[in-house]
Amino acid sequence: MASEMQSYDTNEDDEEMGMDVKEEDDEDEVDEEKNAAMHAIAGFDGVHGSSSSNRFQHHQQYQEQPTPGGSRRCRPLEEKERTKLRERQRRAITAKILAGLRRHGNYNLRVRADINDVIAALAREAGWVVLPDGTTFPSSSQPQGTGTAGGTPTTMVTSSSSHIPTQHTPPGSLKGVPSGFQNTDDQSACQMKSVFVPTSSPYDSSSTARSQTSAMVADGLDTQNDPFLVGSVDSIDKQVVDMHTKLQERDFAGTPYIPVYVMLPLGVINMKSELVDADGLVKQLRVLKSINVDGVMVDCWWGIVEANAPQDYNWNGYKRLFQVVREHKLKIKVLMSFHECGGNIGDDVCIPLPHWVSEIGRSNPDIYFTDRAGRRNPECLSWGIDKERVLRGRTAVEVYFDYMRSFRVEFDEFFEDGIISMVEVGLGPCGELRYPSNPVKHGWRYPGVGEFQCYDQYLLKNLRRAAEARGRSFWARGPDNAGSYNSRPQETGFFCDGGDYDGYYGRFFLNWYSQVLIDHADRVLSLAKLAFDGTCIAAKLSGIHWWYKTASHAAELTAGFYNPSNRDGYVVIAAMLKKHGAALNYKCAEMRMLEEAVDFCEALGDPEGLAWQVLNAAWDVSLPVCSENALLCHDRGGYNCLLEKAKPLNDPDGKHIFAFTYLRLSPLLMDGQNYMEFERFVKRMHGEAVLEFQS
Repeated sequence: MASEMQSYDTNEDDEEMGMDVKEEDDEDEVDEEKNAAMHAIAGFDGVHGSSSSNRFQHHQQYQEQPTPGGSRRCRPLEEKERTKLRERQRRAITAKILAGLRRHGNYNLRVRADINDVIAALAREAGWVVLPDGTTFPSSSQPQGTGTAGGTPTTMVTSSSSHIPTQHTPPGSLKGVPSGFQNTDDQSACQMKSVFVPTSSPYDSSSTARSQTSAMVADGLDTQNDPFLVGSVDSIDKQVVDMHTKLQERDFAGTPYIPVYVMLPLGVINMKSELVDADGLVKQLRVLKSINVDGVMVDCWWGIVEANAPQDYNWNGYKRLFQVVREHKLKIKVLMSFHECGGNIGDDVCIPLPHWVSEIGRSNPDIYFTDRAGRRNPECLSWGIDKERVLRGRTAVEVYFDYMRSFRVEFDEFFEDGIISMVEVGLGPCGELRYPSNPVKHGWRYPGVGEFQCYDQYLLKNLRRAAEARGRSFWARGPDNAGSYNSRPQETGFFCDGGDYDGYYGRFFLNWYSQVLIDHADRVLSLAKLAFDGTCIAAKLSGIHWWYKTASHAAELTAGFYNPSNRDGYVVIAAMLKKHGAALNYKCAEMRMLEEAVDFCEALGDPEGLAWQVLNAAWDVSLPVCSENALLCHDRGGYNCLLEKAKPLNDPDGKHIFAFTYLRLSPLLMDGQNYMEFERFVKRMHGEAVLEFQS
């Protein structure tokens, strides 16, 4: 970069940068020592709190200083020429620095930026707060006499490396972005910068940086198997990656109206089915309503409502919660959460499956998903018992239906008034339609291929029936050469190029394995449609993006998506959802924000390519597509990513998402600059014009 810098012409750089720097006045009487001192002051006034009027460009024209006798001191002509030459050299160097930072460092500097802006940008990147007047302090402290900091540290995420790297790959343009989302200019602007900061840095230990990092990694998400946070599960204290996304701003005024919902905290209802901190929630809802948020999303936990005995439902806390939401004239999007919460990074509550279900599991552990080694995963029930009466005389599907029917009857007035606008049905771990193929509790680490989860007695019995129907009873087994949780595709005989996955047995097994997933969703959604007749229902689909650029798509196969390079595994899922009139909630909205944070090259991942495939499979059958952010987002760059995906640029059919859910309501969201950026994001999602302000 340095060599390229030297090739820039000084005059051209001055003109391009629009440097607001004046030549030295020939009548300037300030001596050389004072001139040098003034340069030093100008170079650091952004750090030491000088006002904006004291920027260095205003120091370049010094006033003549009269002597006590009324005469003027005149410097020799050659000294004036030396001063002019130094000033020109300084301006040329500054112009080259600014040009390089814009072109190679991806700093979003204003057109007439000066050295103060550069220092302020570096300070913010290091985790410091720089106020508009130049006052600078660590994010963990607050200067006396100031209010809430006008700026917040850059949002951080963590990487999964086990050590602090000494260097990182230079940022490049985004990879795998379909042409429907960007034009040529956008592609050149949509770049990302990753800066690794050692953990010994004092900035990492600041309370604000910690809160933003932990929240972004998994703010209340069930992230044990979350495919979007796989690069950050292992080493929260290992590295911090600065995530500045440089998207060219689009004007979304006049674009389609997309409703915005905000997820409520996981622990808004406690294990006694009581509303927690009603007063605090009322204040937050009042703020959300003031910026025209459309509604909130609520998890209705099976482990809370039917905790003690079969069909003994306690909806008291949710009744109170829904009343509070209705009083603020907000809509409610409900998630039927048939999985457990707790034990995962970011979880601040523990909500297991109902006690009576856990008691059954102790005597019959085959009700849970099981891997080849016989390890059980109690996060959710195996789909093998969907039609097995092992839950006190009921099948799993009957249990789910009774729960949903009870909810529909209990909250009939909210359905009739249209307060409940959508019901999302949990279909697996984290509420997502997939196998729990990558559980951290069993040792999985990104980017391992995961393991098949079909070794409970009920799924094995189903496999035997399928093999016998095919006339190949010896195929009634799982693959014995698929490696372990942390294997790479080429290390296995099943997933490698030309491996058994594409042989006769492999195609049989994968077709059966994926069909079990589709059949489970088909059964549960058919009953959900019956229970919630007249209300939109939805299913959540995750994006298993690692190994997407390999032939086998190994990680998707173990998760239940039969989507190798020679087969589209998402078309059949979209068709199944279309049959029930269900919407698709795809949780991979802003993955290009992570392109430099997660080693996609090593894992041959392509989150953008996967998202493009899934969205088109849904849109091709006119399926409504909802979305939510997988990572906590407070900065404009992240919001731009979400907006670009929600409203694709130049789509000939005008396709866009049906609704958006923001993760998650917290005091951090309501804080100063974060609140202003979120309000701006909501307006743009609604297709409104926004007034610009300096972020």
